[in-house]
Amino acid sequence: MTDYYGVMGHPIEHSKSPFIHARFAEQTGQSMVYRARHVVPGDFARAIAAFQVEGGKGLSITLPFKEEALALVDTLTPRARRANAVNTIGFDHAGNKHGDNTDGIGLIRDLRHNHAIAITGLQVLLVGAGGAAKGIIGPLFDQSPERLVVANRTPEKAHSLIRQFRQREEIGEDPARLPLLTACGLNELGTASFDLIINATAASLEGKVAPLPDTIVRPQGVCYDLMYSVAQPTAFVLWGREHGAALAVDGLGMLVEQAAEAFQGWRGVRPDTAPVIRALRL
Repeated sequence: MTDYYGVMGHPIEHSKSPFIHARFAEQTGQSMVYRARHVVPGDFARAIAAFQVEGGKGLSITLPFKEEALALVDTLTPRARRANAVNTIGFDHAGNKHGDNTDGIGLIRDLRHNHAIAITGLQVLLVGAGGAAKGIIGPLFDQSPERLVVANRTPEKAHSLIRQFRQREEIGEDPARLPLLTACGLNELGTASFDLIINATAASLEGKVAPLPDTIVRPQGVCYDLMYSVAQPTAFVLWGREHGAALAVDGLGMLVEQAAEAFQGWRGVRPDTAPVIRALRL
């Protein structure tokens, strides 16, 4: 019997997830089909219900439905509750919907296993304070950087993200406690410099980069774009190379790693991500 899985989003035509999960299934001998489903805003709840009626076993959720999915599931994993967003849903035989979030662990696995980047003790800048940033701030914090700064064009949004994270994690504002967790506007970065700069905005897909100081990348620094592009480097990757980053990479590896985490949750087997990442880069 072939099990049915899919990904829902708007837009969805660009999604690499069907290719990724097809490779995972082939590699691990799983009998499953995984297809992309375009869902227009306002129709997400109905689409989820219809997928479940059709006997679907699991779904990946992408923009703009990750926060809406939070309210539609019956249970949440601790990491989904922490991220306040759901990117993976599993359906059980009793009809319950179980929500998870694999974005954060996908990022950490890509950094550590594919790029040999240990975050412990680093000065880390997270650019952006939207949904993408919410999903990764906790896992980044867990890696014990020396400092984690959230910078956003609208400073209030960055401060709100930090405030909500502190409340959720029950973290006080003791200045002696590490990691040092702060927020600011992009125009308030001044002469600060960082070992790891993560772009959590979608600007680079439009050929744009947030206005960052020219000296913000430290020697041997890394620039990481959560967005990805197979055809050509993203604008942020190009910016990182131009500003002296020792390594500037996009989020394709994160996409594959978070998919592997979801696949393991659904099927109980861990796929090898390296050959899939290589195939996507061809």
